[in-house]
Amino acid sequence: MLKVKDLVIEPRGLKKAVVNNANFEVREKEIHAILGPNGSGKSTLAYSIMGLGGYIPVSGSITFAGKDITKLTVTERAKLGITLAWQEPVRFEGITVEDYIKAGMPGRDDEGVDRVLSLVDLNPKKFKNRFVDNSLSGGERKRVELAAVVAMEPKLMILDEPDSGLDVIVYDELYQIFDNIRNEINSSILIITHREESGEVADSATLIWEGQTILSGKFPIVMHKYCTMARKEGKCRRKSCLTRF
Repeated sequence: MLKVKDLVIEPRGLKKAVVNNANFEVREKEIHAILGPNGSGKSTLAYSIMGLGGYIPVSGSITFAGKDITKLTVTERAKLGITLAWQEPVRFEGITVEDYIKAGMPGRDDEGVDRVLSLVDLNPKKFKNRFVDNSLSGGERKRVELAAVVAMEPKLMILDEPDSGLDVIVYDELYQIFDNIRNEINSSILIITHREESGEVADSATLIWEGQTILSGKFPIVMHKYCTMARKEGKCRRKSCLTRF
């Protein structure tokens, strides 16, 4: 589905590579986690895959569904079925959950809204007329945002730190929702995260460290490598990390 090869990214305004020689693949209906500490280049990599201005690679290639998309615009990539959910999405005022979801939905039908809300474990009758504002809890807001992305019927969903700001119980539930979505809409999911809990659902992973691809493969193996490096550098103190993987 997605293949990133020898990617070098120098964000606009910088004179050095933030991502250097990144390599990994995401298969169809696979959940793939991009792991790494803050500042490792994970989000930069996500923005480049989406084709956002200022993050076009200086070398390397991105192939999606057999097509070279390295030089395509963000609009062209979106039309091919790639979507990106931001870590901190734009806040809306005066718009209902239903209208928010319909904004990017083909056909914009009521049944479709009900379906995607149910898919993320939100009762349509209770949430369609709620407003997308601070009256929603952090977990509810994440689910509404996820429903809006699912409504676009993407082939590849890129989720940038979807579990940020959530407590343990909520993000454990969120990962199970990812599995439901993958099976329901036949979408591949690329999760940008640093949490070991994503292993509950991720099939594979890639470790990015200081812009370099360290390892790519089955999630437990990559996560163990990440935990080992993080503990050595004093960036991880969770005792469960190494014992779990």
